[in-house]
Formats: sequence, structure tokens, C-alpha cells
Amino acid sequence: MTPEAFLGQIARQEPEPVYLFLGPDLYRRDRCRRALIERHLEEAERETGYTRHDLDEVSLAEVMDDLNSLSLFAGRRVVWAAPAEGVLPRGRGADAGEEKGGGAEALAAYVKNPSPGTILVFDSSRDFDGEDKQRMDRIRKFFTAVPAVVEFARLDRREARVFALDQARRLGLKLAQDHVDLLVESVGADSSRIASELEKLSLFRAGGADITADDIAALVPDAREATIFNLVNAIAAGNRRQSFDLLDTLVRAGEYLPLALTFVGGLFRYALAAKSQGLKSSYDIQNFFQRQGLPMWRSRAEQIAQVASRLPAERLEKALDLAFIADRDMKSTRPDDRLIVERFLLAVTR
Repeated sequence: MTPEAFLGQIARQEPEPVYLFLGPDLYRRDRCRRALIERHLEEAERETGYTRHDLDEVSLAEVMDDLNSLSLFAGRRVVWAAPAEGVLPRGRGADAGEEKGGGAEALAAYVKNPSPGTILVFDSSRDFDGEDKQRMDRIRKFFTAVPAVVEFARLDRREARVFALDQARRLGLKLAQDHVDLLVESVGADSSRIASELEKLSLFRAGGADITADDIAALVPDAREATIFNLVNAIAAGNRRQSFDLLDTLVRAGEYLPLALTFVGGLFRYALAAKSQGLKSSYDIQNFFQRQGLPMWRSRAEQIAQVASRLPAERLEKALDLAFIADRDMKSTRPDDRLIVERFLLAVTR
């Protein structure tokens, strides 16, 4: 079920005794966790009634022992066990152990006869795609006995816009659709960051005035980065007019052009490296560069994937050569940064 379906379910009826939470979306997971605790435990019960188990440190058998032991201090409990993949058998016999049952057998027995007044949640923040997919398949297989599964998938762009509008309405913010799009693009459709940035904007505009693009540029850290990325997209499309319009936007916003040029050149360099390695998905790009010890976040990886998909290697190499020349010219005596970037745009969109 989706997080929204889960929240609706526990609002209408008693929660299930055992849940499996899967997926990387941290904001909606935390919202569901808090809702579950508030639904099942009275405020006075929450300190003693909520227990967390680290499954990298304790075994599933120890968790089962805790569940089957009567608490002297709490009649009702919520037990959170994470990461769920910590219970998977390890080593050469892992697959065979899963097939034979092992810990899964004990879990299935508990699901049939759960402790009264206790809710157990197994939680894994692994992704559903990329290198995590195989591990996620193993988790699903091990927890087959758990009927209530809540999936916290990453938001796509459409879902992120809906989420942002819902959050804005909750905070009493007036946000135009194009400004919603700017916010979503700026934070890579990440629900946690959308919620956080909207909270900041609500404090900034406490009087209820409309949120403007300038407000987003001033308060959202990656908003200017999004403008520069749009410039890269315009270059990739060979759209000279849009490139110059975006350059004008950056100048009016006070952007330091040598830094903007460095960002543009960096995207081309990463995209060329991704192409040479045969990397296509943002997930693969993120993992590859992180393994090289280079910082890489999801929205950045998505940008690189888009640039690599739109430009052939020859054009990327040409763009890098031109960016190098522009960077060299900016280091000359008393350069006109805007003029140098304009010459770069003329050449690269030719």
C-alpha cells in the first residue's frame, strides 16, 4: 500500500499487528511512523511503549524474545526493527537458508499469533531500483508472511508537484504552478527537502504574501543551480536565444559567472565520464561516482544523466574544450566575464 493508504487505514481502523516498511522516501516514512505511534499509544505511554531494535546489532530471535516477553511498564507497544535487511541470512548458504525458513519460519509463526497490544514494524530504506533491487527482492521474499507492506518510493516529478502544492496549502502559502516547478526541480523532487524548504518559505512570508521566484532563489540553496542546469539544457538543445536569456537571469541575480562556468563545465565532464562508462540511469551514475570518492547526490546524478542522454560524446568534448578556453580567458588581466561567457555560448550552440 502507499503511505497515503496506510494513513487512511489506521485512521479508520486498528493498525495491523505487523508491518513491513520499504523504500527510500524518509519524509513520508517518518510521517507514517509518528501517525502510527500517536494512533496506538497514549501520550503518557510513548516513552516506555516505543522500542527500537537495530537489526545490525541484534538478531531476529532477540526481537522475537522481546515481543513475547510481557512488559512490566507498558501494556501497549510499538516495536521498530531496522534495517530489515539485517535479518537476511549471510554467506554461501544465504539463499538456501531463506528457502528452508529459518528466521522467516519464526516470523511467520509470530504473524499468526502476535502479542496482544503490540505493533511490530520492520523497516528498510533500500531503493527499489539499481543495485538495491536484488537486495529488495530478497527482503520481500524473507518477509512474505507479513501481509501489510507499505512502500515509500521516491516521488516522480508529477507526484512531487502534487506533494508540494498540498504542503503549501497546509502552510497557507500561495505558490504559482511555475514556482512549484522551480522548487521541485531545485530540490530534485525530494519530499524531505520540499517540506523543509516550504517551512522556510512560510516563515519568510509569515504575512501570507505570494511566494515569488526571487524568494525561492534567495532561500532554496539549489535554485540558482537549477537555473544553471536549465542553461546546460539550452546549450544541449542548441537554443542560443534561451541560453542568452538564462545568462541574463544569472547576471541579474548576481551570480558569480566564473563559478557558473565551472558548474557548466563540471556537468559536461561528468556526463562525458558517464558516457564512457556506459552509465545510463541516475542511480548507476550516483553509485559510480560515490565509489570513486566523489560527492554525488540524486538530483545532481539526474542532471548528469539528462545531459549525457542529450549530447553525443563529440559535442561533450567540444563543449569541454570551449569551457576550458573561457575559463582561461576569465583568468586574464581585467576580463569582462559576461562577454567571455557570451562568446562561449555563441561557440557552443553553433
